[in-house]
Amino acid sequence: MFGRIREAYGRLRDARRARSRPEAEGSPDGASRAAGKRTPNLFEAAAAYVSACAEDDQDRIDEAAGWVSPEALSFGVNELACRAVIALARERDESPRAVARALLGLPAG
Repeated sequence: MFGRIREAYGRLRDARRARSRPEAEGSPDGASRAAGKRTPNLFEAAAAYVSACAEDDQDRIDEAAGWVSPEALSFGVNELACRAVIALARERDESPRAVARALLGLPAG
């Protein structure tokens, strides 16, 4: 479990470094502005990031991580997790705490 956290932190750190490069070097924001496209918002980035993680698609993970700041991505992923746990809890007629613990493989408590 901690390995996945370290891996996610490393990807976020790398994305932050990539965003600190000048736009001429291929920053995702610079590329989209130059092409006249809008920049994805933090919820779009979070959805793309989480779905790419679920599919183990490193290229899409890196792409989505570069769309917004690491802090914004973290907030979006947290919001997505909360909404997913609430939706599952309603579907299963269980508490969000019980669902979250079950998803993580933790004992009921």
